[in-house]
Amino acid sequence: MAKRKSVKPEGLKRAGKDSSHKNGRAGTLKFNFILYHKKDRIARVTINRPEVRNAINSKTREELATAIEDAWLDDEIGVIVLTGAGDKSFSSGGDLSWIVDPNKKVDEYNILTHYRLATAMRCCGKPLIARVSGFCIGAGNELNMLCDLTIASEDSMFGQAGPLVGSVPVWYGLQQLQYSVGDKKTREIVYLCRRYTAREAQEMGWVNKVVPKDKLDEEVEAWCKRLLEMSPQSLRIAKLQINFASDMAFPQITHGLELGRFFLKSPQMMEGARAFLEKRKPDFWKVK
Repeated sequence: MAKRKSVKPEGLKRAGKDSSHKNGRAGTLKFNFILYHKKDRIARVTINRPEVRNAINSKTREELATAIEDAWLDDEIGVIVLTGAGDKSFSSGGDLSWIVDPNKKVDEYNILTHYRLATAMRCCGKPLIARVSGFCIGAGNELNMLCDLTIASEDSMFGQAGPLVGSVPVWYGLQQLQYSVGDKKTREIVYLCRRYTAREAQEMGWVNKVVPKDKLDEEVEAWCKRLLEMSPQSLRIAKLQINFASDMAFPQITHGLELGRFFLKSPQMMEGARAFLEKRKPDFWKVK
């Protein structure tokens, strides 16, 4: 694989030299699709695919899981920040290029990476902050929903895209949105696939804090600092207790991911993926 240029978000430019704490391996782990850095008890994980607006594929999910698991096991880390490289996109969603590739299939690896990443994010017991700048759409928003807290720049846009491309946000999108914005709003967001400004998302309870773009890193740092003043044990207990009700939806996640075997390569999703890649409107009725 050719060496890829690393694009660091603004918040990582001044982060300084990597530090390897006890049980931490940030300086030795090698990644192709993410950046991982640890300093001052904060682990920073960055989706590093700016050329495709930080779209997520199976390899990216696996690398994200590896980094978050490392932060989970590092007793010196108290908070994890998840973001996307550049300032145009936290993540634009799932990478659809493999959907139209006849040589690719929905295999066990695809399913496993979904489970592994979600488990790491929800069970690590440490607060995860989504630092959102730009688009937070589809599977990107599902990543956002798996984080504990969300801080966004005021020019960010949120939304789901499943039905627009023949898919469904079964990986914690449907389930977690209900707890944040309520049943009716979840149906609107998922059914209509509209885009919402950061301010609109904040009003719905989808986002914790919205700030000007040039204040985003300052605000994230302030929240991290405040969290690091708290008892790690208490935060872990609080996180697991808050997760309790939505943990009951795990069978729903399992069913949804298994259903993915049928709809991810279905004629309607093939049409949706092709339309997206060709920058045209899909015609689902012709393949229905």
